[in-house]
Amino acid sequence: MAARLLTMSSQKRTTLEKGQKIQVTIEKVAHGGHFIARHEGAVIFVRHGIPGEECTIEITSVGSSFNRGDVLQVTSASPDRVSAPCRYAHRNGCGGCDFQHISLPRQRNLKSDVITEQFARIAKMDIQVEVEEVSGPLGWRTRCSAVTTKSGALGFYQARSHKIVPVDDCRILVPEMKFAELAQRGAKGEQKIEISISSTGERTIATAPSSDESPLRISDGPDIAHYTVGSNTFEVSQKSFWQSHKDAPQVLTEAVLTYAELTTGDHVLDLYGGVGLFAASFLDAIGSGGSVDIVEGSKSATADASRNFAGVDNVKIHTGDVARLITRFSTADVIVLDPPREGAGKDVIEHCAGLTPRTIVYVACDPAALARDTAYLRDCGYELVALRAFDLFPMTHHIESIAQFQPPKVS
Repeated sequence: MAARLLTMSSQKRTTLEKGQKIQVTIEKVAHGGHFIARHEGAVIFVRHGIPGEECTIEITSVGSSFNRGDVLQVTSASPDRVSAPCRYAHRNGCGGCDFQHISLPRQRNLKSDVITEQFARIAKMDIQVEVEEVSGPLGWRTRCSAVTTKSGALGFYQARSHKIVPVDDCRILVPEMKFAELAQRGAKGEQKIEISISSTGERTIATAPSSDESPLRISDGPDIAHYTVGSNTFEVSQKSFWQSHKDAPQVLTEAVLTYAELTTGDHVLDLYGGVGLFAASFLDAIGSGGSVDIVEGSKSATADASRNFAGVDNVKIHTGDVARLITRFSTADVIVLDPPREGAGKDVIEHCAGLTPRTIVYVACDPAALARDTAYLRDCGYELVALRAFDLFPMTHHIESIAQFQPPKVS
């Protein structure tokens, strides 16, 4: 009985309260821009820490399985702690950049740790990958979603909050967006605002009331902008997806093309193909005897793709749910998929494997979804043979990865 009582006592956890201030040691990085800390058995996801630091934190929310907190004061700082270049990057500031307090090499190391942890936990695989530097940490973002206060001040939301933090400039945006000028000018109150600038310098601003689900309307600039990637130029509507990092389209296209290992005459299935960024890069490799089928759910994106491939006979564009439309195909030599953050999922993965492509290339913006779908692919007979990760979201916890899958080679 004594042993049973001891076990029950050792499992007892402290009940924390919102607003409580406690001293903790920051342990490891967690998926989502947080860091793990523990206090008398209670697990806490902490923002603005670095592993190894001794900190005073404030509990910001409590739950049955974990709690959340913010660093108030660092009593023993990591050598990788730096001064944030943006004065709004703090616990009461803008929620957009969660890693500005960390040196750039350590940011990338932490992102590598996240990939390793997600693959170990979800796919039961030991994966080590370097997150590759792509550009400088500031002035890289070409698209943003902002909001205005009641008085019309331009800003961004705090982390996990509906509170708007007015900002006079955003350091990670490309200078050509002229965000500071827009902030100084102000706007109509209680608006959501999307700002984008193309590689050819076309700036588009779309607005809608933030209080409801009204569609965004163009208030400045063209609805269709032009983006140049290598020798290809794409028409991209304001509603269509385009990579936000200025260098991402070129970097990802080159990596996808390398992993696809295309040959003349290949039939390529381009799932979640958007406006055709990757598809355009396939055409030289597959030649006139090859073909590409773009499958995409966004009507805006497929309308753009139809213009981008006007007169190209060996590219077909299909609008609709990928999980439904993929069942119409009976074979493919190569499949490329670039799903949204939640990943492709089991049904799509099983259909991909059922088409028996020699190579599957998976572009992922969430390592957890990639690890889950990697496990599904393994169950379907496809092995992960190569993986790259890119720091296309410096100063934030986000990561972009590209994985290559193939059936086991028979000796």
